[in-house]
Amino acid sequence: MSIPTGRALLDPYAVLLTTGLDLNMHYADFGAGTLGHFVFAASDFVGPKGQVYAVDILKSVLESIQNRARAEQLTHITTVWGDCERKKGVKIPPQSLDLVSMINFFPLVHAGTPVLSEVSRLLKSGGKLLVVDWKPGNESFGPVSQKRLDQKKIQSQIEQSGFRLLKTFVAGPYHWGMVFIKS
Repeated sequence: MSIPTGRALLDPYAVLLTTGLDLNMHYADFGAGTLGHFVFAASDFVGPKGQVYAVDILKSVLESIQNRARAEQLTHITTVWGDCERKKGVKIPPQSLDLVSMINFFPLVHAGTPVLSEVSRLLKSGGKLLVVDWKPGNESFGPVSQKRLDQKKIQSQIEQSGFRLLKTFVAGPYHWGMVFIKS
């Protein structure tokens, strides 16, 4: 059996389609990752007059994304070194984002950290939060079962932070997804 990678594992275009991301919107991907799968897909959705922020705490990740964006002449992609586990740890203008995504990121959110309040601070009124993570099972690759979080517990935690669930969806063969709106 070959291990799926890239869009076969998780298709950012299909996932972002569920959020209503559209031309001229402003989007941030928390924990963008070296390849910036969601960053570059989002840049197609928002177009050159929109804005995409790749947020990560690892400068090497941001450098990789910045190099690709420069090579592809995507001037509407901005890399942001940020620690979303700190209050005001992400240097994006407050209430400026239409959508924030956290893809395979929620296990890094520890109880008591201000990640969700940081998301709320950055989202416009009516802005959305996209959360995608690993389904339980299928552990031949991906994180071990102890690191796969219960979707209902995550939903509850996000709702307690002032968000309302808009929809749940199957994000691919190995992932679940949820879209919330800032209340």
